[in-house]
Amino acid sequence: MASKPDLSQRIADNKKAVFNYFIEERFEAGMVLEGWEVKSLREGKVQLTDGYVVARNGELFLLGCQINPLGTASTHVRPDAVRTKKLLLKKDEIRRLIGKVEQKGYTLVALNLHWKAGKIKADIGLAKGKAEHDKRDTIKDREGKREVERAMKSRSR
Repeated sequence: MASKPDLSQRIADNKKAVFNYFIEERFEAGMVLEGWEVKSLREGKVQLTDGYVVARNGELFLLGCQINPLGTASTHVRPDAVRTKKLLLKKDEIRRLIGKVEQKGYTLVALNLHWKAGKIKADIGLAKGKAEHDKRDTIKDREGKREVERAMKSRSR
């Protein structure tokens, strides 16, 4: 199970994933990246909103994660912003995740990208989709918390 990274180390978050899914388990995976991708990630030029994970031939791959190349990218490299990225996990974790995904209703989504010991890691979540009424409940809870915070601020003044 993955530990939560420091906020200063975060590169990108997928806020949409928490809204659309119930996250049951979290895993931290390494990523196979090219040099220009690492440089772009340092600059924060990434969009993780549509990121999801698929299993192919017993391996996990991240799709839908868009890493925009820098303007100073090399002339001999042809950057592909939506390239499929291989995720690195232990074999037993991969087998367990694939088994869960084959069950009805489970999917793997990318939750965030962060730095850990000089390497870029991806938090992926084993998730079940939320129904429309669950999403409405999430919105109500969020708005209720905002109103309480506003009331507390106005009282403290």
